[in-house]
Amino acid sequence: MSGWAHAHPRGSAAAKAALAAVLLLLVGFESVALARQPTRPHAIVVATAVVVCLCAVPYSWIPLNVRAWTAAAASLAGSVVLIAGRHALQVWGLGEGIALLVLLTAVVHRAPGRTAAVLGPMLGLACVLAPMRDIRLGVFTVVYGVLTVVVTAYSLILRWQEAQRMRDLAAVRSAERLELARELHDVIAHHVTGIVVQARAARFTAVDAERADATFARIETAGGEALGAMRRLVRVLREGAAGTQPLAGLAEVRTMADAFARNGPPVVLTIGRGLAEALPAEVAAGVHRIVREALTNVRKHAADATAVRITLRSVPEGVELRIADDGRVRAPLSEQARGGGFGLAGLTERAEAMGGRLTAGPAPEGGWEVTA
Repeated sequence: MSGWAHAHPRGSAAAKAALAAVLLLLVGFESVALARQPTRPHAIVVATAVVVCLCAVPYSWIPLNVRAWTAAAASLAGSVVLIAGRHALQVWGLGEGIALLVLLTAVVHRAPGRTAAVLGPMLGLACVLAPMRDIRLGVFTVVYGVLTVVVTAYSLILRWQEAQRMRDLAAVRSAERLELARELHDVIAHHVTGIVVQARAARFTAVDAERADATFARIETAGGEALGAMRRLVRVLREGAAGTQPLAGLAEVRTMADAFARNGPPVVLTIGRGLAEALPAEVAAGVHRIVREALTNVRKHAADATAVRITLRSVPEGVELRIADDGRVRAPLSEQARGGGFGLAGLTERAEAMGGRLTAGPAPEGGWEVTA
C-alpha cells in the first residue's frame, strides 16, 4: 500500500480522505442512533472517538508514533473515566474500534521494536476496553477482543516476513559486494603484474627516450587504474578470501546476447566506438553482470517481448548501459521461479559501490528498461 501511495499521490490523498470520512461517518451514525438520551458520558464517547479516528488517518506530516500515542492516550483516558465513574447508557464503538485496529496493525508491523512492544499492547487494550464503557457488556466486547487478537497475530506475521526479507536483501547485497571484491582483486593483480613486467623490461633493456616515454605512460595508466580499483576494493571488501578467476567482459556480453537470441526474441547490441578497448576491466565485468540479470528478467517477466535492445555508450558522467524490451505480458511462472526481487537489489548495490547508479522501470515507449 505504501508503494502504491508513493506512485499515486492523488489516489493516496483520496484514500486517506475516504478513510477519515468512513470512520467519522460511523461515529456520526452511532451518535445519532444512540442520541435518544444524550448524556455527559455519551459526549465523552463521541469526543474520544473523533480524536482516535482522526489519528488513524496516515498523514504524511505527522509520524505514526505521535498519532498512535495520542489515540491510545485519548481512548484509554476516556475508558478509565467512564468505566470507573458513570457508564454510558449504550456504546457500540464502531468507528473508534476500527481506527484503533488500523493503528494497531501499523504499529505492530512498522514501528521500532521497543515502541511496538509498548504501544501495541496499549492500543490492543484500548480496543478491548472501548465497548466496556457500556453499562451492559454485550456482544461487541467479545467481538473486539477476538478482532484484537487476530489483527495482532496477522501484524506480527507481516513484521516477521518484512524482517526476513530485509535479512535476505542484506545477504544478497553482501554476496554482490564480495563478488565485486573478487573481481577487483583480479583487476589489481593484473595491473600490478603488468607494471612490474614493464618496469623490469625498462630496467634491463636499453631503450631510447621515445620508447621509455611510452613505457612510462603505460605504467602510469596501469598504476592509475590499479589505484582506482584498490580504492573500490577497500570500500566493498568483506570477510573471506578473494578468489581468482577470469573476468567476464564485453566479448562475453556478445556471446550471451547471441545465445539469448537463439531461444528468445532477437537482441540488438550496440557498443560505442572505442569502449571495447577503453573500458576498465571491473566496469566491463559489471556490464556483463547487469546484462545477464536483465536478460534473465526478460525471459521471466516479458512473455510477449519481440525485441531486446542493449546499448552501451559514453556519457559525460562516464558510461551508460541501457537494456530495454517491448514486452507487456508477464510470463506464467510459479512463485518459486519468480524470485524475490533481489537480483535488481544486488545490481543496484554493485552500481553504487562502483560510484554509479541503477534504475529500473517502465520505458517511455512501452516495455521495461534497466539503466546503469
